Amino acid sequence: MTLMSKLTIICAILIAGGLLAGCSVEPAERHEADRRERETGWRGIALENAPPKPDFTLADTNGDPFDFRAQTDGYITFLFFGYTSCPDVCPVHMASLAAVKRDLPVELQRRMKVVFVTTDPERDTPERTSSWLANFDPDFVGLRGEKATVDSIQLAMGLPASVYQPPDEEGFYIVGHASQVIGFSPDGSIRVIYPFGTRQADWKHDIPKLAGASSGS
Repeated sequence: MTLMSKLTIICAILIAGGLLAGCSVEPAERHEADRRERETGWRGIALENAPPKPDFTLADTNGDPFDFRAQTDGYITFLFFGYTSCPDVCPVHMASLAAVKRDLPVELQRRMKVVFVTTDPERDTPERTSSWLANFDPDFVGLRGEKATVDSIQLAMGLPASVYQPPDEEGFYIVGHASQVIGFSPDGSIRVIYPFGTRQADWKHDIPKLAGASSGS
């Protein structure tokens, strides 16, 4: 059985059990961006009356405390929960955001932060996380905390807690986690969800809107 076949089967089991909101099987939302833009002006999924930017502190890859709300205040912020051994969802999201960022005007690049929180803290050491993120963009922020702490942050945001699938006889394992990237405007009051399948063109369309968005827009 191929790695992708295993992954698809595991994802299907987790979704059927209500344990996982997002997975590595590309969702139909990829084809919904045009409709969303017509209806809301956003190519991501804009949430009305969304909760404010979460307030939590985790260790960054240097071992320093990173206050998420305070240290992303004033920035276009993208928050994602994943793990470095993820075979597709995580690297696709990170690569897409890195490519889009490189194509943005310098002013927008400076106003954008991407924060990656590992859902596999036992394996994702600070060194591994830092090296993995540097493959995409050295300015991407990697955070790590105890699984229970990270799970509580996800649950508070309406995301499912991560689900660990033990290794099989070949050493293959998976950590089930939400596949959405959450986008915040600089004032933290607008939240847009970007599902797996979001194209670079969708990010490019929405980032300038996020830059100018506020609680009243």
